[in-house]
Amino acid sequence: MVPDIGRGSRTHGLLVYLYGPGRREEHTDAHLVGSWDGFAPDPGRDTSPDPDPKVTLARLTAALDLRVKQAGDRAPAKHVWHCSVRTAPGDRHLSDEEWNTVAQRIVQATGIAPNGDPDGCRWIAVRHADDHIHIVATLVRGDLRHPRMNYDFNRAQAECRRIEKEMGLRCLNAGDGTAAKNPTSAEKFKAERTGRTGTARETLRDTVRQALAGVDDEKEFFTQLREAGLRVKVRTAPSGDLLGYNVALPGDRNRHGEPVWYPGSKLAPDLSLPKIRLRLADCPGVRTTPSSSDGRPDWSAPARARRSATGIAERAADLLDSEDDQEAAAQLVGAGELLDALAQTSPAATRAELVAAARAFERATRSHIRAEHAETRALRSAARSIVQAGGALGRGEDGGTTAMLLSTLVLLTLAAAHWHSARNHAQQAHAARLTAQHLRTAYHHAASTSLRALNAEGRALPETARRAHQDTIRTALSETGRRAEHSAAHADALAATLAQAEKAGHDPKSLLQQAVAMRELDTAENVNDVLVWRLRHLANLSAHPAEPSRVRRAGTTASPATHTATTHTTAEPRHRPPRR
Repeated sequence: MVPDIGRGSRTHGLLVYLYGPGRREEHTDAHLVGSWDGFAPDPGRDTSPDPDPKVTLARLTAALDLRVKQAGDRAPAKHVWHCSVRTAPGDRHLSDEEWNTVAQRIVQATGIAPNGDPDGCRWIAVRHADDHIHIVATLVRGDLRHPRMNYDFNRAQAECRRIEKEMGLRCLNAGDGTAAKNPTSAEKFKAERTGRTGTARETLRDTVRQALAGVDDEKEFFTQLREAGLRVKVRTAPSGDLLGYNVALPGDRNRHGEPVWYPGSKLAPDLSLPKIRLRLADCPGVRTTPSSSDGRPDWSAPARARRSATGIAERAADLLDSEDDQEAAAQLVGAGELLDALAQTSPAATRAELVAAARAFERATRSHIRAEHAETRALRSAARSIVQAGGALGRGEDGGTTAMLLSTLVLLTLAAAHWHSARNHAQQAHAARLTAQHLRTAYHHAASTSLRALNAEGRALPETARRAHQDTIRTALSETGRRAEHSAAHADALAATLAQAEKAGHDPKSLLQQAVAMRELDTAENVNDVLVWRLRHLANLSAHPAEPSRVRRAGTTASPATHTATTHTTAEPRHRPPRR
């Protein structure tokens, strides 16, 4: 059950909308289900001998505004309190009597009309659909004082959680006040009218986050905003100091033909200029770029950047298991930047899912636990390297390293979900799990070509070598209480990877034991698939089997990781140039 609260100054205008046909003829059988005294006139079901809905609507408006007019100048400028209450998809339809109970409990909980208070505000509840009602109240009490309505939204949310349990409805995740503001109804209708896929608020939020990914200072941040095509307006003090910024989409104008500006703080709490400055100040000097040590020198810059980011993401997942909550929270912030960087440089085949993943994980980056931003340096450096390297192709080593990184990011987001769940961050945990679903889908597209070639290579192995590697796999997994999945997908790919590792000078048995022991395998969709990428990263094998592998130098090791995903790939041209 979801409450949505707003305030206005036109009682009659709101009632005309509620009793009207709606913007898309979606309103049906509009009528009252409750009111402050149970006897308010109902324009939808007027039982008088000669009913006139307009006259009844005027009477209802006058009754609601009576105390507002009596208060005169003492009445608040925005005296109309409007709260829509909607059941979750899949919930049963409530009766009018049940909706009346819901309305009464919400106006009592929010302080509109406290239980037993004869001077409570006047209110009505209108129903014009099966799944929701609209509560309208005027904010002047019978004694002409203003109601005490501190934290009315939080109180309405808490009451809805109790109503859900008592009425057997779907229990939604409770918020903690750290979520970004949702688009308004007007913004949604404007997006539909103009043919945009999302609202201006959501588009700007995504673009600002992508511009922030890996930047080194404020100047670079504002440069990235302008290069992304946004209109930028900065606010300065008389001294010339920068106070804040506003952004607008080109062509997005109000009724007066003026740009519709959004302050950064209204896009998301952590996109205000002071919060951005704090992030940049705590984590200076992120100019690190991947070198040839991150792979063969002839590999492309995007491939080397993604391979380097894989190891950094593995370490971030390990840090989520630490007891330092501020350090762990910082890893989530850095992971969000890494996803933003990956989304803006990905090929078209995976771009939609990665943009959706970055947008979903945005909610998981914020909680009441303050992040120690200095701990995000490695992840921010990885994000910067990916953006500077430019767009990756969806084939060859680019595609293989993208799949390798995506499988690690699935691990990282599932670890984030576990971290949030342990701290009762319900919305953040749900967002992290949703992110993992999007990443798995993107992984299916990115990995299929490489895994298909590996499976073919595994089937072509001599029978004796193939059986020897299968015995190695069976032994390593049996030590953890798991059975080898020879009949599962990518069993041949795993055998081929062990053969390549052996050819590159590694001991297959010890390398596989190291891969199995890195992290748990319980969340893996396919254990063979997970181990393929762990082994290829540990042994520094080419992510795309068509290219020769490179032996890891003696004494170098890779950080533990877990990979939880499966298979597919499409080649696409690069779509974004590297940062200069």
